[in-house]
Amino acid sequence: MRVLLYFPGSALQRWTSALAALLPEAEVRAWSADAAPLDADYVAAFRPPPELFARENRVRAVFNLAAGVEAMLALPTLEPSIPIYRLEDAGMAEQMADYASYAVLRWYRDFDVYAGQAARSEWKQLKPRRKADFAVGVLGLGEMGGAVARRLVALGFPVRGWSRTRHPLKGVSAFAGPDGLAPFLAGSSAIVATLPLTAETRGILDRRAFAAMPAGSFVVNVGRGDLVVDTDLLEALDSGQVAGAMLDVFATEPLPADHPFWHHPRVTVTPHVSAVTVRDASLAQVAEKIRRFDRGEPVTGRVDRDRGY
Repeated sequence: MRVLLYFPGSALQRWTSALAALLPEAEVRAWSADAAPLDADYVAAFRPPPELFARENRVRAVFNLAAGVEAMLALPTLEPSIPIYRLEDAGMAEQMADYASYAVLRWYRDFDVYAGQAARSEWKQLKPRRKADFAVGVLGLGEMGGAVARRLVALGFPVRGWSRTRHPLKGVSAFAGPDGLAPFLAGSSAIVATLPLTAETRGILDRRAFAAMPAGSFVVNVGRGDLVVDTDLLEALDSGQVAGAMLDVFATEPLPADHPFWHHPRVTVTPHVSAVTVRDASLAQVAEKIRRFDRGEPVTGRVDRDRGY
């Protein structure tokens, strides 16, 4: 069994050594543009260059070292017949639930307002909100969105969930499909976007979506940057229709230094850290998936190319 691994940056050798230790029965090699083709049976990679698949023509399956697969699906050299498997959680769902909970609690308790007052040496107590009046909408109820929704339910918030098809979750009011989007938005004081990027979800948070939300609502994006139409969000923030946004993902990453999000007083920017890939947990999952595939056993997490996730 031959396994080729690619991970961008200086971590490539560490990831390769770790996977080799988990798969002692396999030949595991780091991909290099200068090395001869491995004739790999399997590829484990995160955002690989197109040249990898142009040179490897015996690949039986690809294991994506992340939950998001849009970069892998966009590769013109990856044969459509080759199955792709994504990571399932591997420690990322808890991180994302933590991030979303922080953002929601920050706004619910007006901590952002108090931080501004403190900077002005201003002592002023605000009237507390009731959780019953602060419903949170989770846009996308997959592995990550489901974890976010369950955490917010545990914190006592009314939680609403929207997905392409209905996903019933205990304690979550379910909305689905195009017809369910507007009523979902209309009842949500804060939106947490966890959706994958597909043709249907690109730009889903646009001018119409922000107008459908209650005035003074909040937006968290931990899914993909292109879910949000940046100019529309800035317009909604400037008008007060959206009171604040916490953004972890962007259409262009790193976020350009001259982007208005950096300096907008109602926007918090973080550098794609809401759910960072955990190496050991991720590679342990990939190693098990490779073994199962090699034995002809069922493997979970297969990507549906038509859906884009």
